Amino acid sequence: MRACEPSRDGFVDRQGVKIHYEVYGDGRPTILLLPTWTIIHKRFWKMQLGYLSRHHRVVSFDGRGGGRSDRPSGVDAYVVDEYVGDTLAVLDATGTERAILVASSCGALWGTIVAADHPERVDGIVHIAPAVGLAPGHPERQVFGFDDELETVDGWAKYNLHLWRRDYRDFLEFFFAQCFSEPHSTKQIEDCVEWGLDIDPETLAETHRAISLCRNQQFIETCIRVRCPVLVIHGDGDRLRPHAQGAALAQVTSGTLVTLEGAGHLPQARDPVRVNLLIKQFVDQVGR
Repeated sequence: MRACEPSRDGFVDRQGVKIHYEVYGDGRPTILLLPTWTIIHKRFWKMQLGYLSRHHRVVSFDGRGGGRSDRPSGVDAYVVDEYVGDTLAVLDATGTERAILVASSCGALWGTIVAADHPERVDGIVHIAPAVGLAPGHPERQVFGFDDELETVDGWAKYNLHLWRRDYRDFLEFFFAQCFSEPHSTKQIEDCVEWGLDIDPETLAETHRAISLCRNQQFIETCIRVRCPVLVIHGDGDRLRPHAQGAALAQVTSGTLVTLEGAGHLPQARDPVRVNLLIKQFVDQVGR
């Protein structure tokens, strides 16, 4: 049994791709929890749904390629603009004129574009550990080529298409152990690995290639056009995306940065009370 059940759910068909969404609560304003990288579906927001929906209307949806949404084929089906279009389609399907967006990791890409290009739909945006190339990444992640046949399977060499095809679980266990750098994160890692097994490696590879097409200079120009309030939450123990990337996003969008000491890449799962309170405080301020 899930601790919190949606008041309604459904699918929106966008150009032949069905996107599954859920709606919780009925308070105002509406909070839209965006999908992150397709490696996990919308259940990664499970620690936010119960608390936030007691105070506000909350909408979440599975990103294309995962969960109950369709899995189209081809890299072009997963470029950033497709996630932007899906977001707007879900807003329309749920009768949401405006919302406060909450994005985690790669969700920062499409969340920022929606806020910049469709300001009439966005009252504010919260970024959690944004995966944006506005500052250099961790050097250990830059060593191995995704498509190369490697002689090692240690460390970030596991972020490799050939290993994914041979031993996908091995990659997932490593990847989510890096996401949760905090001690005593076994439950969170196990949850994410099981969700990750629901997404096949070939689809995930297509999403990886599609996201890599996002050009940094173009994204910077998009960030500059964001006019709504912005909150960036980033842990200084993030092994996937350096804290400097979150700080850079806060700076270029004139947003507020909150640093979580010792937190990893998914603090909404590891320290949900603090993250939920930060989201609620931001929503209340923007609502006023």
